[in-house]
Amino acid sequence: MSKYIQIEFQNISKEQSEILIADLAESGFEGFEEEETFLKAFIPENLFDENLISKITTQQNISYDKTVIEEINWNEVWESNFQPVIVDDFVAIRAHFHEPIQSMQFEIVITPKMSFGTGHHATTYMMMQQMRDIDFNDKSVFDFGTGTGVLAILAEKLGAREILGTDNDEWSITNATENTQRNNCSKIELKLSSVVPEENKFDIILANINKNVILANVHLLKKQLKQNGVLLLSGLLIEDKSDILSATDKLDLKLINSIERNNWLSIRLSN
Repeated sequence: MSKYIQIEFQNISKEQSEILIADLAESGFEGFEEEETFLKAFIPENLFDENLISKITTQQNISYDKTVIEEINWNEVWESNFQPVIVDDFVAIRAHFHEPIQSMQFEIVITPKMSFGTGHHATTYMMMQQMRDIDFNDKSVFDFGTGTGVLAILAEKLGAREILGTDNDEWSITNATENTQRNNCSKIELKLSSVVPEENKFDIILANINKNVILANVHLLKKQLKQNGVLLLSGLLIEDKSDILSATDKLDLKLINSIERNNWLSIRLSN
């Protein structure tokens, strides 16, 4: 039985927890338990890099405790911690074992696993808020880094004609497939891929990833965006805004709006 490393952070703010989850998820951590003032993060022992963790925690000026533990039943952990997400009166995301949530425009039912994008994180939450003001009716959509597939599912519920969702993580594609089936979606195609497809152009592109991936691919995203199309970005910290807008300005992408939540940022652009 393989072992895991548990890293525990005590007496941290909600903002610090959000940043840590984003940084650690990029560094190979596979699961998180989050409470109001503490965070636990888990990674296979063979993938743990003490130097990398020290660098991340030094940047945040926080300390941590490390524990070696036996293999974890992630589904059990994830399900026990999963609470419904409610985005205004627009959309609710709940697990299949929760009761239906009333008085919402849309409801998405998911199998909660450790894939990123359940709606709890501020970036996914803002993407859904932004999607409310975009016309998806009969549009083609590309969801770059689909995670759990919730944004692709919402795009179909909003009337999109066809949606392509890609992710470089096989676990995410498996979970997204379960979730699209659970929501009776018929217009979503999911692919295991880390590259922007060049064979099609899209009316709307959703990219809730991170600054580095967005900057590395934004020229390709612009290339695949139809005229007067919408590019919706998140996975960004507020401090990333100037770098992102500098890159998009050079590509003649126009800023439509930006919103903030818990030190995170979502940007809507058009060509």
